[in-house]
Amino acid sequence: MKRSILFLIFTSLILVNACGPSTPSGNEKLRADVIAVHDEVMPKMGQLKSLERKALDKVEELENEESVDSLKVEQYKALAYDLNQAHMSMFAWMRQYEQKDGEMTKEEVKAYLDDQMVLVTEVNVEMKEALAKADELLK
Repeated sequence: MKRSILFLIFTSLILVNACGPSTPSGNEKLRADVIAVHDEVMPKMGQLKSLERKALDKVEELENEESVDSLKVEQYKALAYDLNQAHMSMFAWMRQYEQKDGEMTKEEVKAYLDDQMVLVTEVNVEMKEALAKADELLK
């Protein structure tokens, strides 16, 4: 009887442990971190295009004035360019990002994800800088 109870308790513990929440492996956590950096700025993609349009509208408005302030025109053109580049950079990163490990070893996956973290962080920073510049110029 004691053996049966011990057997049931032991089996239950194994089942609970097997069915419980698993802790992600190093590569799974790294992949989640890469996606988290992406997810931080992805919702702002529409805002980039909207601000780009505003900057281009401002360029058109300034060019239609009698005394054209060429410095201001160039600032707004540069802003529109930066906003467009940030938008395109995010799409370029998303197109090349592989969500599946395929035939790669764990070490190759880690190296790939480390590279992706660098790339997506650059995109993240580029987007934030473009948005900050737009916030400053388009007040």
